[in-house]
Amino acid sequence: MSANAPPTIEDVERIAARPDPVIRNLQITQCYHELALALRARTGDHANWCAFATWASKQAGQSIRKEDLARALERALRTVPAAPVAASARHLGAEQDADEVQESIWDVLNPLAPIERVSAAVARGNQKVFEEIGREFARFYATCGHDAVFDAAHIAQFCDGLRPGEPPDGQRYLRQAFTRYYAALFESDPKTRAELMLLANLEIGFHEQTRLQPEIAAAMNAAFVDLKQFKRRLIKALFPYRGWLARFRLWLLNRLGGPTLFDAAVAAVVAEVQRQVRLVITEHMMTIGLPHGRFLRLGEDVRGEFPPSLQRIALPDLIALLGQIDPTPNDVRGSGAADWAELPDRLHFIADMFRCLHASPELFEPPFSADQTIELKAGRLPAGSL
Repeated sequence: MSANAPPTIEDVERIAARPDPVIRNLQITQCYHELALALRARTGDHANWCAFATWASKQAGQSIRKEDLARALERALRTVPAAPVAASARHLGAEQDADEVQESIWDVLNPLAPIERVSAAVARGNQKVFEEIGREFARFYATCGHDAVFDAAHIAQFCDGLRPGEPPDGQRYLRQAFTRYYAALFESDPKTRAELMLLANLEIGFHEQTRLQPEIAAAMNAAFVDLKQFKRRLIKALFPYRGWLARFRLWLLNRLGGPTLFDAAVAAVVAEVQRQVRLVITEHMMTIGLPHGRFLRLGEDVRGEFPPSLQRIALPDLIALLGQIDPTPNDVRGSGAADWAELPDRLHFIADMFRCLHASPELFEPPFSADQTIELKAGRLPAGSL
């Protein structure tokens, strides 16, 4: 990517094809920033989708690199109570005390497994969105970004390259969004331009979030622990020399009276483990870092007010879309996403986030230092906090 020109289609395709998910994510984040600046040069400080994508991609990088997630997960899982398992295991001939059983549970859990699943799911989503939407922003700029006057043929030519139909496979919302962006390039009224930009951002957000549903669900459900496999491995750990005898006793007791105290205790541990892992993953994923140490907690209502240009909406298509995705279209109350795996919850939060931050110039600040940018563009992992 040239320092003086916006990213090209070839730049996007090359970045999206990088096999290393960590370097790929860093280059995706920087590319979104440069695409955001290219559109900002024509539309002013009205936020565009790439400006938001820059910071969402940067946050995704923490999950991809697994930063802090392992430590948080270990702290949570060390609190899982082992006493009921220890007590019931002793009835089957185990000799370990509660502390030793706690260590065995920790060893058997393989806490890295959910972290790897989260990292892989987030990396897939980051790549999937960029190689589609990042490419279309580069193509839009190459096709229409230098037009000095409105050219219906140019925007029609661009839209012909997008598939009709609904998401996740159709690109109707992208066709509409880039038509709004193009109109905003030539709109002289600041309020109308703001509404066109917000509408385009939301239409791309709707498409993006629909496409991302499988990856987001996979990341949020990474807490799954197979009960049968966990119990089998725990028995092997607790009864290293007589595991067959313990399994036989359990089988016999199950045949005579149903689930045993050991079965119930192990099931309770698995349930608690899954609860703790989901809480850690949710906390980790449902946060977006912004410039100057500001954080958005996705489970909380968006804080702030709508900018003056967007306090009252006049554009009919924008009113209609807000009515579809925002249950409280003129209020941020209730915008916190109760479950980020639920598409309607995400769309409600995103609608208010895009609207509240629409006039925030800090969204266009560089995501990395100048030295870090040089390193990541060269395909190397930069030093320092990312």
